Order: sequence, then structure tokens, then C-alpha cells
Amino acid sequence: MRLGGSNPRLQQRIEQARIELARVWRASAGWLPHGWGDALLQLALFAGAYYAYRLVRGHVDGEVARAFANARAIVDFERALGLFFEPGLQAWASSHRWIVEAASAMYVNSHFVVTTTFLIWLYIARNEAFYFVRNMFVVAMALALVGYALLPTAPPRFMPEWGFVDTVADVFGETAQRSASALYNPFAAIPSMHVAFALMIGIPGALLVRNRLLKVVWGLYPLLVTLVVLVTGNHFWLDAALGALVALVSALVARAALARARPDAWGWQTDPARAVS
Repeated sequence: MRLGGSNPRLQQRIEQARIELARVWRASAGWLPHGWGDALLQLALFAGAYYAYRLVRGHVDGEVARAFANARAIVDFERALGLFFEPGLQAWASSHRWIVEAASAMYVNSHFVVTTTFLIWLYIARNEAFYFVRNMFVVAMALALVGYALLPTAPPRFMPEWGFVDTVADVFGETAQRSASALYNPFAAIPSMHVAFALMIGIPGALLVRNRLLKVVWGLYPLLVTLVVLVTGNHFWLDAALGALVALVSALVARAALARARPDAWGWQTDPARAVS
């Protein structure tokens, strides 16, 4: 049966709409480096990672006791090293209300907004470098899933007995903490993917932009994110260090393994003329 039945005018309007949509589709593909097909493929890869996170979350949410035991083990480890400074850092920040508010606002917004905006810019404006960075993200997310499954860990904000405060909830309310990331997992402290993501966009950003001020901003971005996750009570410094390790391992795998498999497509490139999808 033809859509529109025997109404010629309706059929004509449907055909005109189809032609117009096809024209818009072709025109919009002009500003995409490799058309809509490749762009949708990249979106599908990140969407797949999202659902993998959801599956792991369903497993981890049932291990509350284990998550708190792991968090207490981190406290004991840091105290043994004489480096359990997070409560003091948060207390210092709390004496300066603007620091707490700024850090909480950045925690709620930066992980998703800054990362997504950078990846979109990278794909459109510096596509030759996108696939290497994408591969780093894929490897990092896989490593994070392993960490979350093997070491579910409660964040410091769940441990008021040590003087920790949930600054995000205090400033924005309880729901803000859950909306801080589309990949919310209450016991996903190890590794800190806030820090891993910040490194995986901060270093490429500093290498790719030409403006000196922007190079400094991107270079300092991972340090700022690390300070934010500590001040807000969402990670221990050990979580942050393990997040940095994940970023390092992901870069090494992307360079030593994946880039060798497809050097023209997946290698770190800064020359647009050599880019191959």
C-alpha cells in the first residue's frame, strides 16, 4: 500500500518532503569529514560504551559492603604512606565558599560537556587526529569496566566519619550528583575517569591548538580536574593516580598496537593531507 492512499496532493507533499530531507542530508554531510556514515559509526561506538557501563553498574550496585571495604582499604593505605591529605584539602576549600561552588559546578558539567565538545571539535576540525584519540577512549573505557567490576569502591563523600562532605549535593542538591555524568555509578571511584578523560583530551588539545594561551589552558585542564574531584569528595588521590595510569596505558596501546595495525587511519596524525578514515 502506498503511503497517502489515493490522495494525489498528499502523495505530492510526501514526495516533496522526502526530496527536501534528502537534500538537507546531502548538504549537511558536506561539513562532515567523511559524511554521515562515518559520523554515525563513531556515535554508535560511544553509545555502545555507554550501555556497557550500564551493564557493569547493574553488577556493581549490589556490592555495597565490598565497595565500602575497598574505600576503607584506600584510607588505610594512604595513611600508611602519610599521604591521607584529602580531608584537610576539602576543609581548606570549604573555608573559601567560592572554591567549593566553582569546583562543584565544574564537576557537574565539565566531564560530559567539555569532553563531548572537544571530541566533536576534534572530529570536525582536526579529523586526522580523531581516530587515535577515539581508540584511546575505547581502551580506557574497557580498562575502567574491569576496574569497576573487580574493585567497586565508594567515593570519599560517602565517608563522613573521616570528615568528608558531599559538596555537590550541598551546593546543588542530591539529584545533581547523579546527573553529574550520564555514566553515573555510585561505586565507580577506581579508576577516576574524570582524570583519565581530562588527560586524554588535555594533552591532545595542547598539542593540536596553535594559540599559546589555549595550549596553556589545555595543559592545565587535567590538573584542574584532579583538584576538582578531590575538593568535591568524589575521589581519593589514589583514584586519580590510577585514572592517570589508565590514560597512559590507553595511549600506549593506541600507539603500540592499534596504530601499527592501521597506521594511516589510527596513528597519531596532525597533517590533514595524510588523514585516512
